[in-house]
Amino acid sequence: MKTRESKIENNCSELDAAKNYSEIWQIVKNTVKDYLGEYRAGMMLFLDDLSLSLGAYYPVGTNNIVLNRRLVELAKATIKSKQKINAFTYSLLAHEYLHAIGYLKEIEVRQLVYRICQECFGQNHITTELARKNPWIIFNKNIINNLSSQKAPIEVVKDFEKNNQDYIV
Repeated sequence: MKTRESKIENNCSELDAAKNYSEIWQIVKNTVKDYLGEYRAGMMLFLDDLSLSLGAYYPVGTNNIVLNRRLVELAKATIKSKQKINAFTYSLLAHEYLHAIGYLKEIEVRQLVYRICQECFGQNHITTELARKNPWIIFNKNIINNLSSQKAPIEVVKDFEKNNQDYIV
């Protein structure tokens, strides 16, 4: 049986090493399941260009999470730390995943994300700091306020959820 410290170390290492949305998503699902004992399969991820004040959203009653492509691309372009980019992406996906498994009140979801991060990554990890304060703290306000770009078509992230289902729920 793993100790809490070894679980934290493992979660931090996995998140830091994650190379794509699918790998971060697996960490989201594992940490939520470890903390809450709840799980949902069959989710799909879409990337869309949204307002920079919105990180992602979950259309209630669907299997979809829509992540703000512009915001993630901005993070990748302006933040040189892969650890911070992965932590930022984790916090957005974890928030929407909690909505998808039935937690719909924003304040409750924010508190849960913080408690999950604290328990699964430790008090001093960047995910916990982002959950405690606000994920947007990683950005320089001037960059966000002065950004404009063309809207691209919505995009489905291929191989986002890797499971044995051959059908869409």
